[in-house]
Amino acid sequence: MILKHISILNYKNLEQVELAFSPKLNCFFGQNGMGKTNLLDAVYFLSFCKSAGNPIDSQNIRHEADFFVIQGFYEEEADGTPEEIYCGMKRKQKKQFKRNKKEYARLADHIGFLPLVMVSPDDALLIAGGSEERRRFMDVVISQYDKEYLEALIRYNKALAQRNVLLKSEQPVDDELLLVWEEAMAQAGQVVYAKREAFTREFVPIFQAFYADISQGREQVGLHYQSHAAGGGSLLEVLRQSRERDRIVGYSLRGIHKDELEMTLGGFPIKREGSQGQNKTYLVALKLAQFDFLKRTGRTTPLLLLDDIFDRLDAGRVEQIIKLVGGDGFGQIFITDTNRSHLDRILHKVGGDYRLFLVDHGRVTEGGEEATA
Repeated sequence: MILKHISILNYKNLEQVELAFSPKLNCFFGQNGMGKTNLLDAVYFLSFCKSAGNPIDSQNIRHEADFFVIQGFYEEEADGTPEEIYCGMKRKQKKQFKRNKKEYARLADHIGFLPLVMVSPDDALLIAGGSEERRRFMDVVISQYDKEYLEALIRYNKALAQRNVLLKSEQPVDDELLLVWEEAMAQAGQVVYAKREAFTREFVPIFQAFYADISQGREQVGLHYQSHAAGGGSLLEVLRQSRERDRIVGYSLRGIHKDELEMTLGGFPIKREGSQGQNKTYLVALKLAQFDFLKRTGRTTPLLLLDDIFDRLDAGRVEQIIKLVGGDGFGQIFITDTNRSHLDRILHKVGGDYRLFLVDHGRVTEGGEEATA
């Protein structure tokens, strides 16, 4: 899928933006805080029905405004079929999401239609944050190509919420009522577990190959999936055995909502062992592998958004990333950077069609002279 044109009104600090894009490479430069990331976030919103950085939709409306609108005009790679995606929201009202002017009954039906991978400084939470961040990474990848996974995850989370309500109750709760929600959790959870396990088994070699390319083989990395549903046992039995302890704490201590994706460097947790450059290399390799995986499994090439990815990387690793994204394996790419020379090197490497934009206090203008050494 190619994003041909975007129209933005009152999204974050972007008051009014109309841009036409290159089908290959689009670069945004400017100082920090000018709106480069907000532009990428608007593109992200059109794929995931939410912001990458702020899940509270109303807080993404520009301070002086009462609404925001984002419209994306796309084109199918294979046959040029046009697609229009619209998102609009007024304060204190529900957001609207439409495809070709027809509103979605459920936002979940849109997920995966416009596959997208975003690499940003916020990815550092995958290493520094808790297991919830790493589970979310799996969810974002798998839900873009597997509707059954997304449906099972929704069912599991609903059942989990109901079980937790009962566990917190100050009134006695019948075990049979808890069992109803435990059975629902177990049924949906087994589906989620099986798909997460299959994903990581196929994904890890791709990720390791990207890391080896960027680091030039200097380190060994790993990615290990851990789950209460592993080991061939019954997830329902795991939940039942945990019931009394869960009643004491007031929530569910076990289940696939506690799954972990352990990230290692040289056989040890990268959170403890990795330098800033190694951590950044790990995260970039993880996201480029995500792109490659989605391209293999999906019906269309994902969009690739690279937000300020070269910070804290040595010159050798920067050069390897430039070689990777400058190759033929990627489709449409959007890149932001404060360092204009990084972008110029990419433009020289890629050649062919590109567009370059200057972002300044929420205003976007096309063009700009090449940076000089």
